[in-house]
Amino acid sequence: MLRWFPLLLTIATLMNAPNANAQDHYEPTSTNLAARTWFQDARFGLFIHWGIYSLLQDGEWVMQNRGIRVAEYETLAGEFNPVRFDAAAWVALAKAAGMRYITVTAKHHDGFAMFDSRQSDWNVVARTPWHRDPIRELADEARRQGLQLFAYYSQLDWHSPDYFPRGQTGQAAGRPDSGDFTRYLDYMDAQLRELFTNYGPLGGVWFDGMWDRPDADWQLERTYRMLHELQPAALVGSNHHKAPFPGEDFQMFEQDLPGANTAGFNTADISALPLETAATMNDSWGYHLGDRNFKSTAQIIRLLVNAAGRNANLLLNVGPMPTGEIQPEFQERLRDVGQWLARNGEAIYGTRGGPVPPRPWGVTTQREGRVYVHVLDWADADLALPPLPRRVRAATLLAGGTAVPFRETPSGVTLTLPARAPGEVDQVVVLDLVTAQAPAAPAPPRRP
Repeated sequence: MLRWFPLLLTIATLMNAPNANAQDHYEPTSTNLAARTWFQDARFGLFIHWGIYSLLQDGEWVMQNRGIRVAEYETLAGEFNPVRFDAAAWVALAKAAGMRYITVTAKHHDGFAMFDSRQSDWNVVARTPWHRDPIRELADEARRQGLQLFAYYSQLDWHSPDYFPRGQTGQAAGRPDSGDFTRYLDYMDAQLRELFTNYGPLGGVWFDGMWDRPDADWQLERTYRMLHELQPAALVGSNHHKAPFPGEDFQMFEQDLPGANTAGFNTADISALPLETAATMNDSWGYHLGDRNFKSTAQIIRLLVNAAGRNANLLLNVGPMPTGEIQPEFQERLRDVGQWLARNGEAIYGTRGGPVPPRPWGVTTQREGRVYVHVLDWADADLALPPLPRRVRAATLLAGGTAVPFRETPSGVTLTLPARAPGEVDQVVVLDLVTAQAPAAPAPPRRP
């Protein structure tokens, strides 16, 4: 993921970098369009940042942040032996959290492949005493348990000598001042071909790192075309922090809701493609021993609700430990969110944002004939909404089905909210709208 180091150098170039080499004439197939709909309906996914960097317990950018040279960093591979890794347990945890898909780091910026790549021995099977392929195990287990697996792939590479000229990071890695970027792109595409050929149907690919060399010719047209030909239903997205390029199937935002830019590098442009917000549960993507700044369950629920109200998925991250285990603090919060979704998932899964734009009090989600009003921050009894697409037939609490009094006028709908239950994070009011075919109920006669 993008961290603070390259931020000051990349802002200007990110805003003006060309995208002419994207897949300009891309026409998504019917299976791809169906996959986009499934992706939007899913609304909640698990992000996993895991690699040999977990051994140093200082996040996934430790090679860059500590100025570790390639020869030194390579010694980590010989120590990586996560004997407590259990793909079934990871997938079951995602499922218990109410997640519908998993995105896992197949290769991060250190260039280390967490799958059995034949393009280089710089991979988990060839270089570690563990000799296992976690991407294969997760792909097989995800299919068994009914979840989709997406592969994260870093276009940036601090290990390869052919990633040259150097980008804005990786300057201290001790590589020779020479290389062949075209050969590197061939290597990258060959690894992507392995992922999209040898691991069964994938949900898609989550690219990252192009911001390191925003003006380079990344040959996106070639890469995107290959992926869409190999698996037409697979979704291609890139964390380049710009409006989507041709050939991309969804748009992501890092540590921000769509349209916001508290992180300092996200675009305000929101496309018509499916949207996704990627966020951490503490302040780190990869495992960080000293990072105890965990979001509470309530904060995660609010983030999920706010994403859905902006028509976006939430991709919530965990950084597993070097043992292969997901730390207890993450597990506890994920299971708690899953319990909340078991009661309130109707207002999240399969919905779209709106029809009322986000407000200081909360957001709305909707499906045909029904609007869900998510009241997150509101102390008064009455809550005024603008006019809705159709008249309201009934208003009830999602939790328990209690009727909610409402008044409807030409200026909108006013709800009279009951007292909130203790500890209730999101008071969800369900508005059933009059069907398009049915006439509205006649207004009551005026009193003399």
